[in-house]
Amino acid sequence: MSKRAIIAVDIQNEYFPGGKLPLVGIEKAAANAARVIEHGRRANDQIIHFRHEFPDPQAPFFNPGTDGVETNPAVAPLASETVIVKNYPNSFLETGLKETLDSQGVEEVVIIGAMSHMCIDATSRAASDLGYKTTIVQDACATRDLEFDGVTVPAGQVHATIMAALVFAYGTVTTTKEFLTQ
Repeated sequence: MSKRAIIAVDIQNEYFPGGKLPLVGIEKAAANAARVIEHGRRANDQIIHFRHEFPDPQAPFFNPGTDGVETNPAVAPLASETVIVKNYPNSFLETGLKETLDSQGVEEVVIIGAMSHMCIDATSRAASDLGYKTTIVQDACATRDLEFDGVTVPAGQVHATIMAALVFAYGTVTTTKEFLTQ
């Protein structure tokens, strides 16, 4: 096993067309995520898939037991891969992720998935703060338009802003092509 883990965050049906919270460019991001995961499998990296679920059945999305919480088939985990259910944006919070990584001697994490402005941001910052060499494969991540104080911020700008903040102090931000040729 290598000292690197691929962390696939919340690539769930809820974010795809027909889901309750579709993201801009999610199909392309999932296709790139699948390439990163396959590369990780060949490199003997640990592959960890996350599924976000809200424990409250009245939540507006990510309801346990629904198709929306299932990992999208584009990045379906193998039976040998770890799948962790989380309830917070930060994949390290109350999940045992750090213990899992440390028990395998993981020193580097590669983060892919959704949503750039939420779970990717929170997980990347936590990974860096915990001392892991952190890489975010930006075109294997997706987000959505956001609104604040009557202003709509397009998904592309949301994504670019988060990636700019992460590369400034939390890790390496790269593309799928660059990652696969390293």
